[in-house]
Amino acid sequence: MQLAAIIVSLVLSAVGVALLGRAVAQFVRYFRLGASIPAGTRTDEPVQRTVTVAKEFLGHTRMNKWGVVGVAHWFVAVGFFSLLLTIVNAFGQLFQSDWVIPIIGDWAPWEMFVEFLGLMTTLGILTLIVVRQLSKPGRAGRKSRFAGSNTGQAYFVEAVILIVGICIMTLHALEGVQHGVEGVEPGFFFSYPLIAAFKGLSVGTIQNLVYVFAMIKIATSFIWMITVSLKTDMGVAWHRFLAFPNIWFKRESSGDVALGALLPMVSDGKPIDFEDPGEDDQFGVSQIEHFSWKGLLDFSTCTECGRCQSQCPAWNTGKPLSPKLLIMSLRDHAHAKAPYLLAGGGKDAEGNEKATGEQLKDVPATALAEAERPLIGTLEENGVIDPDVLWSCTTCGACVEQCPVDIEHVDHIVDMRRYQVMIESSFPSEAGTMLKNLEKKGNPWGLAKKQRLAWTKEVDFEVPVVGKDIEDLTEVEYLYWVGCAGALEDRAKKTTKAFAELLHMAGVKFAIMGGEENCTGDSARRLGNEFLFQQLGQQNVEMLNMAFGEDADEGVKVEKAKKKIVATCPHCFNTIANEYPQLGGEYEVIHHTQLLQHLIDEGKLVPVTPVEGLITYHDPCYLGRHNKVYTPPREIIAKVPGLRNEEMHRHKERGFCCGAGGARMWMEERIGKRINNERVDEALSLNPDIVSTACPFCLVMLTDSVNGKKNDGKAKESIQVVDVAQLLLESVKTPAAPEGDGEPADAPEPEPAK
Repeated sequence: MQLAAIIVSLVLSAVGVALLGRAVAQFVRYFRLGASIPAGTRTDEPVQRTVTVAKEFLGHTRMNKWGVVGVAHWFVAVGFFSLLLTIVNAFGQLFQSDWVIPIIGDWAPWEMFVEFLGLMTTLGILTLIVVRQLSKPGRAGRKSRFAGSNTGQAYFVEAVILIVGICIMTLHALEGVQHGVEGVEPGFFFSYPLIAAFKGLSVGTIQNLVYVFAMIKIATSFIWMITVSLKTDMGVAWHRFLAFPNIWFKRESSGDVALGALLPMVSDGKPIDFEDPGEDDQFGVSQIEHFSWKGLLDFSTCTECGRCQSQCPAWNTGKPLSPKLLIMSLRDHAHAKAPYLLAGGGKDAEGNEKATGEQLKDVPATALAEAERPLIGTLEENGVIDPDVLWSCTTCGACVEQCPVDIEHVDHIVDMRRYQVMIESSFPSEAGTMLKNLEKKGNPWGLAKKQRLAWTKEVDFEVPVVGKDIEDLTEVEYLYWVGCAGALEDRAKKTTKAFAELLHMAGVKFAIMGGEENCTGDSARRLGNEFLFQQLGQQNVEMLNMAFGEDADEGVKVEKAKKKIVATCPHCFNTIANEYPQLGGEYEVIHHTQLLQHLIDEGKLVPVTPVEGLITYHDPCYLGRHNKVYTPPREIIAKVPGLRNEEMHRHKERGFCCGAGGARMWMEERIGKRINNERVDEALSLNPDIVSTACPFCLVMLTDSVNGKKNDGKAKESIQVVDVAQLLLESVKTPAAPEGDGEPADAPEPEPAK
């Protein structure tokens, strides 16, 4: 028995180590196929990046948001690495059944550590197995976060961990028997029942049991190693290694997720100069090798846990987009195509093959066939990613927020969109109208610039306009960036007027740009038209810098702290604050809810008039997940007397999109249930009197859905959809001035909520 155990264990371990070395080398060659990244952008602040990895792994900061699953996974993950010495111990036991690791092997703290972590690793994987069974697609169908995952691979990994955990506990108990443990003592507390069960066996039997379980532990571990080494696209296994570099190389060295700003377009590791692009510049992604090496690392790291899928508004409303399945498809395609690329294969811009027949002669037929597949294409075209998948994304960021291994889904989706829009001119036709209007008129509706000032005639106080009423912004405290919707969309204009009136009442000096304001370019950029975003952004940055008294020609610079902007639209807020620095525009930008909360705290705005009713607040994605602003809107609501706030099931970090982000505001929703209807159904389940938000896009989407449900008799007529600024204005005004701006979601002008 001992001889057989030694031979089997040594052979499997030798093969496993050799294959693992080969697999690591394959990964290195494979990742190098990806495009370059601007120098320093993924390696800055190495100490902070290392701290981030340690924090995310040891603290399981992402996983522990999922309760018991996070705790169970912590023990499995930590046990995998910290119990590696038990394999060394098992090898020693093959040759001497009572062998222990020198120095620490019979040290009580080590014995306690092995026993406790071995037990908790076993219980942890049992918990995860039960969770998978309760959540498997057979039970939950599309609602299962495991729908589409490689179930067989997951079962294999779970079985390996369970077997190894059982072997650790059994070998530990057999060690106790051989070392004369007579009762419960430190290091043999949990394993004592097994020790008692083995006590009556003969010495020879005990030794044979040690050989058998040591062999099973070693064989299972190295069979796993051999399997994953032969199958490098097995994300459910490889994530336990690749997660560390993937987190270390994440976009933000601070540890923040890859939300907020989109990355600038680069080609060959250098930002593209849109005023004078190079002839060979690559615009977006049309082939798997156009993704950066970090993108290829992302794809291989996916563990198929489905947390992104469970939170995705597109997937939850019957659309074909699952962030998990998208990443898995890109991973499988990349690995299948890799032999062709490693042999020198590739296509130029005209679609001609770069490699010679001699170079490709040894490439497997499957890899050659994979190389012919279009990255974006329909089922009939044998595309890797269907166009309906690509255009279903709202860029809400739920996938990025939830991913435990920091995959940057939104960046990859937008990169593919960029090629489709800028090179192929292939995108939903209705979005074309929006792009033309932005090019010609500077706003998505194609309205005249003078109409941006129409709302100022509907308030009973003067709204200063830069260049008309004041020379520049040094005369005021804030520039109020009204935004296209806030200036031109009737429902959003109510928020604009309410906020402006609140600033006036609080004595805050502010001004607007009026007709000089252009769209920030948010929708254009997220649709994929980076050129148009650059054009709009540069115009706005030049205009803003001049308005703040900065003169590039004369070298006059203004401190960022003196360039204060407040915006009611989270999309404008995000673009100016996070993306305009890429264009040379550094400003101090806040959202209107942040400023209103500050004014309430300072006593400059005092809510006194009760606004009775049950309210539920909807988190705008670009205010919440993208910029982590969750508290101010809720604190404003809490200060309004009479309101009773109740949260929807999906809120804050797990808030559900309204369906307008990612330029979806301008595209028809033809597949599945409308996202705004799904969100409103969740709100209506609370039977609220008021649905509140803090974004003009959300206001439009939620209002449209509520109106439709009123017409169908599914929503009460009295329900209102309002911005928090409208609620605050209604409460700040005294009863003697009852004209509140709170707008019900139907056409007639309502009475203020009582």
